[in-house]
Amino acid sequence: MGASGASGASGASGASGAPGVRHARPADLPRVAELAAEHASYEKSAPPVPDLAERLGVLLFDTPAPRLRCLVAELPDGEVVGYATCAPELSTWEGREYLTMDCLFLRDGNRGLGLGAALMDAVVAEARDLGLTEVQWQTPAWNEGAIRFYDRLGARAKEKLRYFLPVQG
Repeated sequence: MGASGASGASGASGASGAPGVRHARPADLPRVAELAAEHASYEKSAPPVPDLAERLGVLLFDTPAPRLRCLVAELPDGEVVGYATCAPELSTWEGREYLTMDCLFLRDGNRGLGLGAALMDAVVAEARDLGLTEVQWQTPAWNEGAIRFYDRLGARAKEKLRYFLPVQG
């Protein structure tokens, strides 16, 4: 992912006077890390690692062929108020790749401005640019607002449990 705007990004933010979505730039990563901490708190999860901004920098900008993509939602004044991250994954059963959206988050008070839909449009554009035909993600079962939002987009839910198994060194 380059530092240029997402081909599917909704509106170039800032100069147009409207909120918009674009690819993250290295200077955005401390703010993305702050938003990720808010996101983790909202989802009642442990906070991200302290050096998240640096780790994201490596994954996004210091890797020859980065898998991770990061999009940011920006207000007209340039304030970054949300983000989405995604990366290609494989489906063994279907013998194909799809795009998995790991995170989508907008700060409270910035919902209802069309930025969530703009972030989703930009994620779908990333999938299209990669030649992928599906985006998958998960959200907590208790997050009724997100569920209503995704349902309005026409997404379909499948129930599964997500497991985590630490791998010891």
